[in-house]
Amino acid sequence: MMTPSLRFTSHEITSIAGRYEYPISETDLMELKSTVLRRGHLTKAELEKVADWKAPRSAGHARKNSENYVSEITRFAFGTGCERARVESLTLLDGVSWSTASVILHLFHRDPYPILDFRALWSVSLAVPAQYSFGFWWPYVEFCRNVAASASADMRTLDRALWQYSKENQ
Repeated sequence: MMTPSLRFTSHEITSIAGRYEYPISETDLMELKSTVLRRGHLTKAELEKVADWKAPRSAGHARKNSENYVSEITRFAFGTGCERARVESLTLLDGVSWSTASVILHLFHRDPYPILDFRALWSVSLAVPAQYSFGFWWPYVEFCRNVAASASADMRTLDRALWQYSKENQ
């Protein structure tokens, strides 16, 4: 993996994030966080909302999961202390790629996680790999956590800035 490098200064994160415009509203998803954290897992309907937001074209695959399977997999992912097991277990769900798994962790885990997205990766000078792996994912997570912490920004703000910067400049 190449070394990530922010294409803009950390002082610009808040202003770039302020220009963020994604074609599908995330308000409904953001409002679910406290409920999901309290419960400790996603429901099938919540997973479907995440899939519809992140990957509308392939979201139908998420509907193939049973309620119990979604509950068990997400309960495990949110509860394990093993980072690799946390992200890779989510990809066991039908319709959940690495990118969608990163959204689930980004929105519903207590710890901060970035979203894997070609726009965000471009904004940190990384190419999209032929295949995602934990060896790619974890250094990206650590890099984003460090950038957010040093800029005193939350991960949602950093993610919006990464996405928007690419949209404006790529």
